[in-house]
Amino acid sequence: MADTTDTATATTAAPPPQENTTAAAAAPAPPPPREIPVPKTETKRWGDEEDDEPLEDTATSSTSQQDKAAAELNVEALTIDDTKSTVNKYLDEPQDAHITAVTVNDTPYTSASTFEDLNLSKELLKGLYIEMKFQKPSKIQAISLPMILTPPYKDLIAQAHNGSGKTTCFVLGMLSRIDLNLKAPQALCVCPTRELALQNLEVLRKMGKYTEITSECLVPMDKANYVPISRVPPLSAQIVIGTPGTIRKYILNRKLDLSYIKILVFDEADLMLDDAGFKDDSLRIKKDIEKQSSHCQVVLFSATFNETVKNFISRVVKDYNQLYVKKEELSLESVKQYKVRCPNERAKVLVIRDRIFELAENLGQTIIFVRTRNNAAMLHKALAELGYTVTTVQGAATPEDRDKIIQEFKNNLTKVLISTDLLSRGFDQQQVNLVINYDLPVNHSYQSEPDYEVYLHRIGRAGRFGRKGAVFNLLCGDRDEMIMTKIEGYFGTHIAEVNSWDSDEDYNNALKEAGLLFDS
Repeated sequence: MADTTDTATATTAAPPPQENTTAAAAAPAPPPPREIPVPKTETKRWGDEEDDEPLEDTATSSTSQQDKAAAELNVEALTIDDTKSTVNKYLDEPQDAHITAVTVNDTPYTSASTFEDLNLSKELLKGLYIEMKFQKPSKIQAISLPMILTPPYKDLIAQAHNGSGKTTCFVLGMLSRIDLNLKAPQALCVCPTRELALQNLEVLRKMGKYTEITSECLVPMDKANYVPISRVPPLSAQIVIGTPGTIRKYILNRKLDLSYIKILVFDEADLMLDDAGFKDDSLRIKKDIEKQSSHCQVVLFSATFNETVKNFISRVVKDYNQLYVKKEELSLESVKQYKVRCPNERAKVLVIRDRIFELAENLGQTIIFVRTRNNAAMLHKALAELGYTVTTVQGAATPEDRDKIIQEFKNNLTKVLISTDLLSRGFDQQQVNLVINYDLPVNHSYQSEPDYEVYLHRIGRAGRFGRKGAVFNLLCGDRDEMIMTKIEGYFGTHIAEVNSWDSDEDYNNALKEAGLLFDS
């Protein structure tokens, strides 16, 4: 699928490459080479957002330079003593559900109890301990990293909870495979949205701060900063992260050499390979790599894999290791879910005004999910007219506005963010304690059916990496009741009810149960 959800999107820190405009004064400049467009294909929309006008694309680049002034690293001195760590009252040690591992030919892998067990370079260990402030691998990291990093580098399909540390698995996997002497792309990560691509790049730069590994992000750009791909030099960055449509343009214009790609990562892989997602572009990228690279490890990560996607993946990825979690165990225990029965749509707005704003001010940050751009605009207007400052992000916003809104929220300058499903997947903001489902997510084709995967990803924006969180599902009418009942049945769980939609006491009791409020 072409880049649609991420068409109007954000920028990276470094400016795009500039063309050398020096020319002989007497001779007119030759016309630039014609840019090869990505072939148009009929696609379905993801995130239930209207189609945007396509913007031109370019690359944004950066180079992670080694800290030359850093003293020699004593890795052992950086290891944190668990017995002396300070306990955060809003943080639980992540307790993953049972992760089942199925390996090729029953190959045994030894889980890593420490990062040192992975034979990482001292520069990467320094990034993990100093920059990332990690103490030890999470459960998914301990199991999956040996599979990713051990020759002969078998493909991996990995499922784990939202907020359990999946990004570290594939970022560390890419960083570990780079040959510093080869100035060419060696690792490629494909993401569904610009926001997620930029977030992954940020993690990669932070983790790889003490290495000399170079990186570049290929995402759609606004017209003001547009540089034709035909004028951009061929990429030399060793790790490339981007969205599928933009990556395809670079491949077609011969600006991205795939000959040396050793590892291909699909983040939110179920969406990347779903008919309603980015399946066509993702498969073309994989086939292009297979034509040019002698061997490329394929790594797929997500919190959700439905049976249709699982069956499809099994046909396109061969001899793979697999990690999966039963769907009944996917909801994080650290996140408490509630349903709130509202008499009408106006009551839903009042719940947010009279309950959520006050709670968010004291607890941390809140994301309110709506189904469509129109609902986002309506809710934003209603709250603004009541005198509240709110921020809203959705695909129709300009790249500059989306960047500004996301950055302010990540810097904790704003407390409440209204979002379409643009941010339902992968968005990591650890200060988010509350998620509000103003609209329940539904299937695009059958709107009386829930979108179970989107629901799970939405609630996963709270409770990141073991932090405590609460989710309030606002129900209005019989259809919402039916959808909520189906969600409970699918995940085999009972979602508690807030007894009265307008009772301060009931909300306070719910938050105490979630571990977010304490008796004074």
